[in-house]
Amino acid sequence: MVESSSVGGASLPSGPDDFLASVTPDTLHDHTHARHLKRFNVGEDCPVFDGIFEFCQASAGGSIGAAVKLNRQDADIAVNWAGGLHHAKKSEASGFCYVNDIVLGILELLKVHRRVLYVDIDIHHGDGVEEAFFTTDRVMTVSFHKFGDFFPGTGHIKDIGANQGKYYALNVPLNDGMDDDSFRGLFRPIVHKVMEVYQPDAVVLQCGADSLAGDRLGCFNLSVKGHADCLRYLRSFNVPLMVLGGGGYTIRNVARCWCYETAVAVGVEPENKLPYNEYFEYFGPDYTLHVEPSPLENQNTPKDLEKIRNLLLEQLSRLPHSPSVPFQITPPITEAPEEAEEPMEKRPKPRIWSGQEYDSDVDEEEKPRRQSFNANILTRDHARGNIKEEDMMDGDDAPS
Repeated sequence: MVESSSVGGASLPSGPDDFLASVTPDTLHDHTHARHLKRFNVGEDCPVFDGIFEFCQASAGGSIGAAVKLNRQDADIAVNWAGGLHHAKKSEASGFCYVNDIVLGILELLKVHRRVLYVDIDIHHGDGVEEAFFTTDRVMTVSFHKFGDFFPGTGHIKDIGANQGKYYALNVPLNDGMDDDSFRGLFRPIVHKVMEVYQPDAVVLQCGADSLAGDRLGCFNLSVKGHADCLRYLRSFNVPLMVLGGGGYTIRNVARCWCYETAVAVGVEPENKLPYNEYFEYFGPDYTLHVEPSPLENQNTPKDLEKIRNLLLEQLSRLPHSPSVPFQITPPITEAPEEAEEPMEKRPKPRIWSGQEYDSDVDEEEKPRRQSFNANILTRDHARGNIKEEDMMDGDDAPS
């Protein structure tokens, strides 16, 4: 139930759910909502739009519903392409994400499953999910992402979790131009070791498509098949699997990617030639499901990749095999379990990129949590303003 306080007859939002339920582009700057914009980080990078609350309901409800399907064994794989909003925090929007459906879905899974593995292949670090489960061993987070002067700036390889969750956060920092072979050479051995040691009862895969070649905001060079290989590999372990969407700013390629990954999830190989429909012209000039990667230099050298792989495999070797979870009464699926929560200000601070290579950073506990990424935010704002229906096409791709 949404509750709110009132002053002088005006309803005032008392929490993030109240705010999202009541704010609109027309009421954004009135006295009822304006003072909450900074509090909930809504505005520049997380704009208010018509239907924002309904969108959050659909996204979060889809991931919770997917978890319920897996909990009840109604499905082996559950998909919510409207989910995967991995930047949102407990009471703060971030990076186009308002409600963290992933965290809500994982909490639902934990009512039945002892251990849940979260894997993130969006080009941006999955900071909101990592932060939520940083101090527990019941959820392991593994994020493959661009690291450096790039939003959100977190995801250092030495951020490994804390307290009971130490070594249960894995960060795989990558450079521009990551291609299929390089990505596969990291993803498969790391995930294989994770599955061997952690032995999760359920897996959640965030399939952000901004790691594809040619993405407006991305700088990786993955093909649709290379991206989908991650899903194909996780599917091979026959563990209950939740598949979620995420980022992606070249819209026609997002459609290509998630169409193909849906086919991979159900074990079907679709034809490369696209069938004719009302959106056919948006996929020119080739009109195919798969597109060729860009002629982009891979700045991830074999030496760097080997160093990253060895560091992470060493971290995994420190884990006890399948940490035990004490038996307890499983809470009803409709109720959230109550757990003791450590104050956020007492948690270890994530490392913010310092302009140096990851292995030369100083181990400091009190680095600032946030850093201005003006260039990147400007790029994101520019892209947001340009992602319209006509921008599903570029230049020669537009229908005549």
